Amino acid sequence: MPRQARCSAWRQTGNVRLTYPFHDREVLVTACGRLCLHRKRINISTVLVGQKLGIKEVDEGIWLASFMHYDLGYFDLEQKTLQPLDNPFGTRLSPMS
Repeated sequence: MPRQARCSAWRQTGNVRLTYPFHDREVLVTACGRLCLHRKRINISTVLVGQKLGIKEVDEGIWLASFMHYDLGYFDLEQKTLQPLDNPFGTRLSPMS
């Protein structure tokens, strides 16, 4: 006879409020996966729809986009596309000794 599933005692308390105190601005990713800045639409990713990103101008017109504790990449207002950084979760190969 199959066992009956029980409800978990763990309760979800809602979304964590993301803040980016070391960034210039906090922006929401739109339903189409973009962020809007200075009347420009910058393509980010549909994976982050509805999430808050921190953005920081690191050089004239060059912005760093971050999500939680991870820097996602850079974008500028001319190309309007996020140029991703290396994957922080990617495989790591140890050098041969």
